[in-house]
Amino acid sequence: MPERIEVLEDICKQAGRLALKYFREQDTLVIDNKGHHDFVSQADRNVELLTRDLLAKAFPEDAIVGEEHAPTPGASGFTWVIDPIDGTTNFINGIPAWTVVVAGVRGAATECGVIHDPANDETFVAVKGEGAKLNGAPLKLEDSRKMSEGTVGVGYSNRVDGQGIVRLVTALVDEGSMFYRNASGALSLAYVAAGRLLGYAEEHMNAWDCVAGQLIVAEAGGCVEVQNAEDMIRDGGRVVVGTPAVFDRLLELSKTAFEQTD
Repeated sequence: MPERIEVLEDICKQAGRLALKYFREQDTLVIDNKGHHDFVSQADRNVELLTRDLLAKAFPEDAIVGEEHAPTPGASGFTWVIDPIDGTTNFINGIPAWTVVVAGVRGAATECGVIHDPANDETFVAVKGEGAKLNGAPLKLEDSRKMSEGTVGVGYSNRVDGQGIVRLVTALVDEGSMFYRNASGALSLAYVAAGRLLGYAEEHMNAWDCVAGQLIVAEAGGCVEVQNAEDMIRDGGRVVVGTPAVFDRLLELSKTAFEQTD
């Protein structure tokens, strides 16, 4: 795994350089509308193709699952899960809040993950059981603040009814918390790991958006609602993470708001 993660970091940075080139050339970017508030650009497609090509050359026996292209089967039992640009709406509007995301999954467990933010030159990395890092420096959550003393990130997906996020934001306001949405779930998860947000909740996320970030939060010492990686790849699901001080309350509020029970 140390060799894998070193190679993966380099791959994500190569992909990030290509994405940043597209980002700086907004006037030439070709954009398609996949649905309500759901966009894809030539940058998304081409960055994923580059990432897939680099991963296939480095790890030819591994499977690859990405947001923009069909899955590639593998023989090793290890799967790379790719979001070439998480935060496409920000990307196509010139807002520097987007990331290149890759996670490595074996069975139900996520074993490694990288969230690379080229616009701000930040790379969040985690290996299961070995901790999390930001630009090589260890991340360690030791935040005792209550929800009313910080900010909680929220996400909204057009795959679910909008009333869930309305109820959650209302509940957070009632708790005295600030709420924050930056339209990149992966980046928000990374910000929880870095201690910038107290937590993050979204009713439905796809695996390529979240499994890397969930691992990074957990390895930084945060709490994560446990999800099966294979199930997330197939169906997606609810994501709630937070510091130990706020996680239980945030999970309770999220379950009530999203009208879901275990």
